[in-house]
Amino acid sequence: MTTKRISIFQRPTWVVVFALTAAIAWGWAFPLIKVGFGAFGITADMTGSKMLFAGIRFAAAGGIVLSVARSNGRSFRTGRAVDWWFILAFALMNTALHYFFFYVGMSHSEGSRAAILNSLSTFLVVLLACACFKSDKLTSRKMIGCAVGFGGILALNLGGAESGRFTWLGDGMIIMNAICGACANLMTRGLSRRVDVFVGTGYGLSIGGLLLILSGLALGGTLPVINILGIVCLVLLIAISAVGFALYNKLLSLNPVGKVAIYNSLIPVVGAVTSCLCLGETFHAKYALAGGLAALGIYIINKGRN
Repeated sequence: MTTKRISIFQRPTWVVVFALTAAIAWGWAFPLIKVGFGAFGITADMTGSKMLFAGIRFAAAGGIVLSVARSNGRSFRTGRAVDWWFILAFALMNTALHYFFFYVGMSHSEGSRAAILNSLSTFLVVLLACACFKSDKLTSRKMIGCAVGFGGILALNLGGAESGRFTWLGDGMIIMNAICGACANLMTRGLSRRVDVFVGTGYGLSIGGLLLILSGLALGGTLPVINILGIVCLVLLIAISAVGFALYNKLLSLNPVGKVAIYNSLIPVVGAVTSCLCLGETFHAKYALAGGLAALGIYIINKGRN
């Protein structure tokens, strides 16, 4: 009798390594985007330029993922024509809409605040996964964890206006980004049934990136200033997207959502700390409270068996 070989993406040690790598990388994206905006001379009112910047990042990352998939001999077969509609919907949700909201929100919010608020995506994933998948059960532990996490997000609005408060163009766009991210996480399982998940990730990034580029150009977007700092930031963001999405989507396709999501508790912490260090932002006490509650909520959700 032969035993079924377990994928490296299902082995506990490597799940930890890959999930941590993706989470830490995504945490660094928050300050890099803000620095990139400044280096390229992209101001808060330049929506087309922000979409162009995002589009270049994701189209290039998608191209890299597809090239690596091709060199490794992965199958590009999708099976049915209808599968392409799912891939297109995934590209819209995971990349085009997701990062349109994210880049607009980032230009109207502090990076540290946005990093913590973005953890909303994790709690939405947990709740939606319980509603959509039999393998993810809604338990009292998950409900308590989500309540604690949402409490952390609400804590961002404690205090006076000088310590940051809700804005539609800032926080509102980050919330929309989190909703799109949560939906895209759930769609990853459907993607893996239609095409090799690495190939599907590459398609999602490249198609979504091209849509962002075309939309940005249609709105008159440009990169006003080209310099080394801006290029370095863009290259690092491309690498973060290529590595982060390839690893994370593969993990989601083979493991329960909750087992992978626990490591996303690092994203708001890394994002808030690196934003304050790199951008000179004020680290308000409520950021520590909010980030701590968000991380605690995710830990509670994933403590024990999933």
